[in-house]
Amino acid sequence: MSVTTRWIEIDAGGGERYDGYLAVPRAGKGPGVIIVQEIFGVNAHIQSVAEQYALAGYVALAPDIFWRAERRVELGYVGPDRDKALALLKRIDANQTAADLGAAAHTLRALPETTGKIGAVGFCFGGQLAYLMAARGSVDAAVAYYGGGIQNKLDEATNIRVPMLFHYAEHDASIPQNAVAQVKQRMAGHAGVQFFDYPGAEHGFNCSDRSAYDQHASALAHGRTLTFLSSIL
Repeated sequence: MSVTTRWIEIDAGGGERYDGYLAVPRAGKGPGVIIVQEIFGVNAHIQSVAEQYALAGYVALAPDIFWRAERRVELGYVGPDRDKALALLKRIDANQTAADLGAAAHTLRALPETTGKIGAVGFCFGGQLAYLMAARGSVDAAVAYYGGGIQNKLDEATNIRVPMLFHYAEHDASIPQNAVAQVKQRMAGHAGVQFFDYPGAEHGFNCSDRSAYDQHASALAHGRTLTFLSSIL
């Protein structure tokens, strides 16, 4: 294997600690990236995403963001697993989770393998959290893949001082086009902010374990994300 992986502990403050899945490139060092999970936990797909970024030379950390409700969740995308994921989402607070991710960013910056700046790449609920990390100064750049609920937190946009990249699917049943329009309108004029829309794609198009997977959109978005991150980190 050309990358190495392990679980590490993240100091959340107040004597509390939680886990994160770390993937390190073959070179043994590189800029850092926080991979922010969907509501399905740090499952096989999210672990593979971390490894994908490690293959591109990044030290990638996927924090277990549901740890306050249940630790080390690994769920599928349909049936009872989906029901459990939605129930877990209701048990966590986005602001507290953003603070936990700030602690993860601090941990990643302090690792001897990490060199220079760090970014965040989040998917679905994780996209909203990547946006909040940018707004709260935790990272040097952020990417939101079909970030749900961002339109409800646009008051945070004023605080964003780092470059951001947004990926949106045309046929996203979870994020209506009027919500996308609200985000675009609010972020207009922010330096370093980019938006890409994916015609014909659905919510979750990046995940090959989902029925909505769209190879073309996924590859295009990944290439754009790597180009974006490489210009900053």
